[in-house]
Amino acid sequence: MKKITSKIVSILLVFSLLFGSASTMGTAAAADIGKTLENVGLGIVEVIFTTLVGAINAIVPDSKNFVKVKDRVVENFYEGTEDWADEAAPNAQWKLGHAKASLIPDDLRESVKNGTKSGYYLGGFIDPNNGMVNEIEEIIDDMQVRVIAVEDGSNRGVALFANIDCIGFSNGDIKEIRKRVEAMDLGVEFNSINVSSTHTHSCIDTQGLWTNLFPKLFKNLALSYVPFVEKERGANADYMEFVYDTVANAMKEAVNDMVPGTMTYAVKEIGDDENSYFNNKNRSQSTSLIDELSRFVFTPDDKSIDPTMIVNIAAHPDVAGLPVNEEDNGRDLSGDYIYYLGKKIEEKGYNFMFFNGAIAGIYEGRGPAGDGVPTKRRYEETLRYGEEIAYMALNLTKSKAEVEASLTDAEKAKIEEEKKIGGEHYTLWYENWDDKPAKEIVLEPNLNIINKEVKIKVTNPLIQLVGKLNLVNYTVCKEGLSYYIFAEIGYMEMGDVKVAFLPGEIVQDLVCGGGSLTADGSFSGKDFGYATIYELFGEDTICFGLMNDAIGYVVPDNDYSMSLLGDHYQEMISLGKYAGSSMMKGFAEIAEEIK
Repeated sequence: MKKITSKIVSILLVFSLLFGSASTMGTAAAADIGKTLENVGLGIVEVIFTTLVGAINAIVPDSKNFVKVKDRVVENFYEGTEDWADEAAPNAQWKLGHAKASLIPDDLRESVKNGTKSGYYLGGFIDPNNGMVNEIEEIIDDMQVRVIAVEDGSNRGVALFANIDCIGFSNGDIKEIRKRVEAMDLGVEFNSINVSSTHTHSCIDTQGLWTNLFPKLFKNLALSYVPFVEKERGANADYMEFVYDTVANAMKEAVNDMVPGTMTYAVKEIGDDENSYFNNKNRSQSTSLIDELSRFVFTPDDKSIDPTMIVNIAAHPDVAGLPVNEEDNGRDLSGDYIYYLGKKIEEKGYNFMFFNGAIAGIYEGRGPAGDGVPTKRRYEETLRYGEEIAYMALNLTKSKAEVEASLTDAEKAKIEEEKKIGGEHYTLWYENWDDKPAKEIVLEPNLNIINKEVKIKVTNPLIQLVGKLNLVNYTVCKEGLSYYIFAEIGYMEMGDVKVAFLPGEIVQDLVCGGGSLTADGSFSGKDFGYATIYELFGEDTICFGLMNDAIGYVVPDNDYSMSLLGDHYQEMISLGKYAGSSMMKGFAEIAEEIK
């Protein structure tokens, strides 16, 4: 019994380090006494940590759900459009349908109303600042799924896209949604059914790492040694059934809502070096920073039908859920900035759709949206950020004069009032709007999609342990003594717009190049050696992140270090040191196929 207790305490310590210290690891870098000496120290810590966790992992048997690589069966996977069309088909036209639904169950609303235990947990933080308790006590706004169904009139199938307000949605759960949609027999062929997550840190846990974690951890550890007994999954199983059905029904609604129309696209760099809307908070060696806002607008031919706006930026929605005091205690559900971004766009007469980008280490730069205006709660900061991004999306192609002419009297009055409050700290979001004008282009109705599975070796012993304890819905495969996960990547061309589908939180250097890919800028002192997204597809490629999986952080192999210290906390929630190269080799194969 003493040995078992010791093992449990060890595992508890590891998870406490992972989830309790995430907010401070990025600032724990050792004194700058030279890069070489620093890396030697980090290397020593890495060896100690991986040895410790590896020893714990070694005594926990494999899950009964693990399969051999050679026995793996591929189901509910869509390869994309059957062929790659270089131009639009004759008489082709875009069709798009939209739907959205709340993912807050009635029993949670009732519990919050009555002040009783909810049994639902926020996914994103378990922290000493809230006593390691993240059971939901308050609903601030909403947790939603947004869906679009798109086709180009070429008879090559409909593409479905769902975007879920959550910390992440694993591929196993996505396949459950696909299975339900397929069973509906909607009368159309699908070339792809794609599900992404916003990565919001203040919505109901859909992955399982934050739902009553420690009791489930202990229970599943004990069950690991009991034959013929299934472990309890991490996420609330009943809630996940509700999510599967709600998302699938929203997809059905979007398909039935499809109408003909036109599609346009615009992109613009927002903010500047002094007032950036994006903050590289804890990956300083990754020197790229994507500061663009991309916007698609679908306008139905029938002008009585609302247009749909699709917004893409890259920023963690993690502000509302961070526990810092008694009021902001990490127990309040919020859609973070994305909810308020969507609300403002909907107020202006649009349907709203969102895709996050390559967000590893990239957070909301709240300075320019804060404007020196006092706020009481953290969600109010996300409200300001979301609304400001919405105003930029709505006015992306306008000049400064056109923006001012379009403002309502109430909006003008609010600006003047906040200027007085913020004083020198106030920044007008469109002040330098004429410096980098955005041009709206009409997209020809030509939709090409290619999806591919990539085999990624799981070298992180912590993630191996998560798999053994059945906390996350991954299909873990075994080959010899090694563990693997198959993740989906993809590439889409919507007219002239190129989009990479990324299955997790990707370091932006892997997209557009940067310091961590070089020998001088990386932990290993070696070059990464693989082509980036920009090198493969072009510098105008945008990214839809956490698409069709949520495999954690993806960092360059040459800058991978399980050392806990410095700017390497992301590795703790990464499949391992080969995730970056495995993904980029898959994208290189896609680039070769579409030549």
